[in-house]
Amino acid sequence: MKDSSKDSSKRTGLPGGMKAPELLDLYFLDIRSHLLEVAAGLDRIERAPEGDRALADQRIVDILQALDVLKERGATRAERFLELFSDPS
Repeated sequence: MKDSSKDSSKRTGLPGGMKAPELLDLYFLDIRSHLLEVAAGLDRIERAPEGDRALADQRIVDILQALDVLKERGATRAERFLELFSDPS
């Protein structure tokens, strides 16, 4: 008999064919932690001398654009995120 969870994992790329609520339980704390780290990093940069000037840096602009990508719907956020930070040359 064929194991359908393995087939599902190959089709979706998800670990063991887990359902969305299970994935949310699995990843929520890590995602929240990483977003907090981004917020804290931006706070430190802005509070530092010349922080306002640093906020105009293209790297910060790219980070803020990436946050917009995260808010979009669709299952290609990671791909769009990587394209945003890829070197066009």
